[in-house]
Amino acid sequence: MKAHVYSWRLSTALKVSLEEAARAEQKSVAQLLEEITEEWLARPDRAAAGDSPGEQERLRAGARKFIGSIAGGDPDRAQNARRTVRARLAAKRQGRAANS
Repeated sequence: MKAHVYSWRLSTALKVSLEEAARAEQKSVAQLLEEITEEWLARPDRAAAGDSPGEQERLRAGARKFIGSIAGGDPDRAQNARRTVRARLAAKRQGRAANS
């Protein structure tokens, strides 16, 4: 029994093609999508790329750039995050404009 629903937007052409493929396979669109997804997830080239130690380290290094990027003792930091981020971005843009 399926327990989860996932939805996303498709172009009309892709939706029509998917429905035609499901009819040709005598399956529902959901069954066809589940098979396609399982096959894609099982591909060795897909799993190897994301699971390699080098790839994991690259992802961690990218994430480290943002860990603790908004720091301070402000107890209302979460409520003010949008304003803080926008102010920092504006300051960076002004700095670039001044250097141009």
